[in-house]
Amino acid sequence: MGGKGFSRSNLQYMRLFYLNYENCQTLSGKLSWSHYTELLAISDDLARSFYEQQCIQDRWSVRELKRQKDSALFERVALSKDGAEILALAKDGQRIESARDVVKDPYVFEFLDLPDRNYRESELENRLIAQLEKFLLELGKGFAFIGQQYRITLNNTHFFVDLVFYHRILKCFVLIDLKTQAVSHQDIGQMNMYLNYFRAEENMEDDNEPIGIVLARDKDEILVEYATGGISNQLFVSRYQLYLPDPEVLKQELRRLLEVNDG
Repeated sequence: MGGKGFSRSNLQYMRLFYLNYENCQTLSGKLSWSHYTELLAISDDLARSFYEQQCIQDRWSVRELKRQKDSALFERVALSKDGAEILALAKDGQRIESARDVVKDPYVFEFLDLPDRNYRESELENRLIAQLEKFLLELGKGFAFIGQQYRITLNNTHFFVDLVFYHRILKCFVLIDLKTQAVSHQDIGQMNMYLNYFRAEENMEDDNEPIGIVLARDKDEILVEYATGGISNQLFVSRYQLYLPDPEVLKQELRRLLEVNDG
């Protein structure tokens, strides 16, 4: 095989391409060869199928695809689902049908370049807004930014929601409160108040129930369970981290989950 421009790696990708996409009907005209070389580097069939579907649905650039792979998006989303849901996720990509579908745990903010400790909530918030394009990519499909330090007033007292978004698919407000420490029951109570206010004062007639996410550096699962018990609002508590996760650790957890479901 003596053609110019065909490196060893190119030939290997061509062979992988043929093996994985024998039926050209399965190819998408929305993806470039560069997309497919990134996808072919994924050995796991479920993960590769997921990233391919998300590329098509969300129109990811090659750079965005690389970032989502590096942040182990498939594993992070899949670990909150059961076996059948994981298979559906791999086949069809992520479907946004309920509030739970737009919430991750953890969120990954490696693009902020913050120190591991000793930064203020305002600094975290401002850096997220400065990197809004990357932040929206991490949040996922359908988020539209509404405002920062969104003011609400109750009995002449002002309160400020750190970040407010509108979700175009679910047709609802999404409120995010940032905490640089472990979440407390007071933080959860405050978000519940914000959600009650938005439902009564900000929602239009065709808006659905708002979603609240308390996004903290850490959380105690038992505290969260008791603090959110009995709350009818769509209120979630998630963690964030400032570094990329170890994909191998997440893959092992996912394999264990699939084995349990198969058993």
